[in-house]
Amino acid sequence: MSDFIGPHQSQPIAAAGAELSDANAAMIMIHGRGASAQSILGLSKEFKNTEKITFIAPQASNHTWYPYSFLVPREHNQPGIDSGLQAIQDIISKLEKEGFKKDNIFLLGFSQGACLASEFIARNPAKYAGLIALSGGLIGESIDFDSYEGNLDQTPIFLGCSDIDSHIPKERVNETEEVLNKLNASVVKKLYPGMGHLVNEDEINSINEMIANQV
Repeated sequence: MSDFIGPHQSQPIAAAGAELSDANAAMIMIHGRGASAQSILGLSKEFKNTEKITFIAPQASNHTWYPYSFLVPREHNQPGIDSGLQAIQDIISKLEKEGFKKDNIFLLGFSQGACLASEFIARNPAKYAGLIALSGGLIGESIDFDSYEGNLDQTPIFLGCSDIDSHIPKERVNETEEVLNKLNASVVKKLYPGMGHLVNEDEINSINEMIANQV
C-alpha cells in the first residue's frame, strides 16, 4: 500500500525512549479504542533493556482507528482500517530512511492496535524484529486463509489474550496464529483463563524476553 490518505494521516505521532540517532531498534506502538499515543507509550516503562530502543506511537483520529468491531465486514470499518495501516507504513518508511531495517523494528498493539498490527504484518510479510499483539487478531468478518501470502522469515510473534475476552474471541486469536504460522513466523500464543481486556504481568515478561533475544 502507498500514499493512502485518510482520517489518521493528519494526526500527531508521539515518541519516547532513545533518540533515533542513538537507537539500534525501534518499536511502533499502536493504541486501542478510546486511548492515545501517549497512553500506549506509557507501557514502554514496563520494558527492560530498552536503552537503545526508540518508541514511536501514531495517534488515531478521535482516538479510534475504526468505528465498529473488527469482526464486521471490512468495508464497514473503512477508511479507518486502510488509514491505520498507512499510518504504520508511513512510520516504517521514515525509519528505513533513517537507516533502520525491518528486522530492527518491532510492532506492538493493544486491542484495536493489536488488530491493526497483526493485519499489517500479515499483509506486508518480511523479517521484522517482532510482533506483539495484545488482545487482538486479524481483521474481518471471516478469515480467508488463501488471501495471505509471503514469508515472515521466522519473525518472532507473541499473541496474548483472555480466553473469554468479550471483544476478541479466542477463535480469532487461534486463526491469527494459523495464518502467521502459514507465513513462516515463530509464534507464541497464550490464552489466559478468565483474564479481562488488559495487559498482565506474564505478557510483560514475554515482551521483555522477546526484546532481550532481539536487541
